[in-house]
Amino acid sequence: MTANPWPKVAVLGAGAVGCYFGGMLARAGAPVTLIGRPAHVAAFQLEGLLLDTLQFKARVPVDASTDASAVAGAALVLVCVKSGDTDAAAKSVAPHLAPGATIVSLQNGVDNAARMRQLVDAEVLAAVVYVGCQMAGPGHVRHTGRGDLVIGGRAGADEGARRAASVAAVFERAGVPCKVSSNVDGELWTKLIINCAYNAACALSRLQYGPMVASAWARELMAQVVDEAVTVARAEGVALDTDGLLERVLSIGAAMPAQLSSTAQDIGLGKATEIDALNGYVARRGAELGVPTPVNRTLYALVKLRELAAVKEAS
Repeated sequence: MTANPWPKVAVLGAGAVGCYFGGMLARAGAPVTLIGRPAHVAAFQLEGLLLDTLQFKARVPVDASTDASAVAGAALVLVCVKSGDTDAAAKSVAPHLAPGATIVSLQNGVDNAARMRQLVDAEVLAAVVYVGCQMAGPGHVRHTGRGDLVIGGRAGADEGARRAASVAAVFERAGVPCKVSSNVDGELWTKLIINCAYNAACALSRLQYGPMVASAWARELMAQVVDEAVTVARAEGVALDTDGLLERVLSIGAAMPAQLSSTAQDIGLGKATEIDALNGYVARRGAELGVPTPVNRTLYALVKLRELAAVKEAS
């Protein structure tokens, strides 16, 4: 009997983020099932996951399926679907979850974990994801920067804190830095602000992060996006650390200079983006809270137009 056995892990939405973190767990020895699109699943089943990182390149054996029922028996379920698919994903796995399973939302946006808690009988944790990666082909994830997590449960919930510490230990054991936060809402909003600063501008300019932040025009735009989003977060009552926030936002460009935002990647593939959960969310909450967000609203509208054009071009 293994003294410290790995939990069985299922990754729902095995795109770039799911493949990177699921792949790191599988490479370390955890039994991992990747649930994703048919082309990727066929590649996983044939040759395993090609985990192409800044430190190593390796083929990692994984189980794979296109069906959400493959979460059955998993103690840890990583949900990596787009924010717009959260409700459908939660409903699809709900009948198949093992008793005592822990779900972790590795998604953009700030409300995915709360939405899932209404739909599943399981502990749901929120994770803030800092990684640059993209799918470079069927079954092939390419890592371009960072690769760490911040995790937490509901404020004041002892069981959530216990589960968060347990899950963090699993990731750390697999070589993935993972911090537990007692203010995960503040961490989620900080990441949302970073995404709002980068995703739309990157998608519209088609520039990688490094060249983008080198532009004075982009830095001024990003500062305006950050100011608006911080004002909305404060109106929401979120405890947010704003000391040096803009500098921290701009430092992402230096840390991941070759990264293209997920919004830019989606538009390049003719796919729907998550902009509704990013600048669109800030604009909506701003309107509800009486906070003007003209820059976020404009970026949101422009990305929606670009998305519409890209989907039509791809069809």
